[in-house]
Amino acid sequence: MELVPQVSLNSGHKIPAIGMGTAASPVPPAEELISILITAMEAGYRHFDTASLYGTEEALGRAVAKALDTGLIESRDELFITSKLWCTDAHPDLVLPALKSTLGRLGVEYVDLYLVHWPVRLNPKIEGLRISKEDILPFDMKGTWEAMEECCRLGLTKSIGVSNFGNQKLLKLLENATIPPSVNQVEMNVGWQQQKLREFCKEKGIHVSAWSPLSANGASWGSLAVMDSPVLKDIASKRGKSVAQVALRWIQDQGASCIAKSFNKERMKNNLDIFDWKLSEEELGMIREQIPQRRAATGHFFVSPNGPYKSLEELWDGEP
Repeated sequence: MELVPQVSLNSGHKIPAIGMGTAASPVPPAEELISILITAMEAGYRHFDTASLYGTEEALGRAVAKALDTGLIESRDELFITSKLWCTDAHPDLVLPALKSTLGRLGVEYVDLYLVHWPVRLNPKIEGLRISKEDILPFDMKGTWEAMEECCRLGLTKSIGVSNFGNQKLLKLLENATIPPSVNQVEMNVGWQQQKLREFCKEKGIHVSAWSPLSANGASWGSLAVMDSPVLKDIASKRGKSVAQVALRWIQDQGASCIAKSFNKERMKNNLDIFDWKLSEEELGMIREQIPQRRAATGHFFVSPNGPYKSLEELWDGEP
């Protein structure tokens, strides 16, 4: 029996309800990261989330190869691998080469899900997040999405989707899409519940996947909105669960999947122990009504007086 249930996507494929994140700053040394990812597979994780930006695709690929060699998994098909198109490649002519580079680093023939990382295009010459206002270029959403669709038709990815897209941007994308996005991966947790976006995505048949489900506790830009929440602490205490387990269970109860990242073996296991119980209506109501709401990752570096987004309101479609 599978430890993690799966959720159906509009592409006809299924996504595990929880995935293992690989974004880290600093990125652990390759051998250490490979060992961490193998440990995650042993714990029961089958969905691994990476991106061109993260610098972890190669280590993930090596971990997959090692898992196959040792018999930990029998075939590549047992895993669900997500990667993302970085903003420097968000141009119709650059999407296919970018995905081919990702597949080369991963050492696989296809990814299960390929996402447009942000609705943003950056100067191809820049590295990482060292962005000046001049590096933010006009974003051809229609052309970029057509190139994503071509990747899907070529069998290089089984499903395509987006990340960090608000309602208006999704609506614009859907006007021209032949293949609709299967997933919108966004910041979502009890401290940023994304109710309007979730309702819109549900109406359009787009699955919501939550990154930062614990509000990036420990990251430079993260917050303690989840792990220090008195509401969650109260629920966790009464249920004999951890705060993290309550926070992750809440996401499941919203019909979303999540990307949880812990490189600690015990926490990895604990984060999977959320599928044989549910939060009560009373508890869900407390979380909905009593926890202050604030976005942690504002994306402020994508706002420019000369770029397509002149304010956070424009970047986030009125939900900054």
